[in-house]
Amino acid sequence: MSNLDLLVRYTYDDYCLWQGDWELIEGIAVAMAPAPMRIHQQVARELFLALNQEALEACECEILYETDWKLANDTVLRPDIILVCGDENEKYITKAPKIIIEILSPSTAKKDETLKFNIYEAQQVKYYILVYPDDLVARVYKIKNDRYIKVGDFSNETLTFHDIECDLSLDFDKVFRKFR
Repeated sequence: MSNLDLLVRYTYDDYCLWQGDWELIEGIAVAMAPAPMRIHQQVARELFLALNQEALEACECEILYETDWKLANDTVLRPDIILVCGDENEKYITKAPKIIIEILSPSTAKKDETLKFNIYEAQQVKYYILVYPDDLVARVYKIKNDRYIKVGDFSNETLTFHDIECDLSLDFDKVFRKFR
């Protein structure tokens, strides 16, 4: 018996009763970090606004900010920003998003770079973007043959998404410009 076997396992019903900000990963409650630093919030806002404007003009998908994604009865994640298409559930997302963006902070980096990376890859999220606000760089991964491959590191470049339900572009130079 491992130490993990001794942990209490929770469900979505338990999760709904909790105060504060949590994620639920395979039945284990994971407290979210305290309110992010201002640059984290500002970069998230710029990314959200840039993608939202594109999505409003190009497709019927939604850009959402910190919305629960219920993967299973024992797993609920809350990515920073997602693009989801055709999900009608009002309480939480039920389909794998096409794009997930996580803005990293020192307290979340390891979880975002490993645990969430593996979950998003297994769920076949088409694009996973890790944003490093202190470095003003975004590391972009794309699903190919059921695995993430690194597309590149973006700081001044524009990334165009041709293979989701609509054509979108994300101009990282414009997003990061005011923080340089």
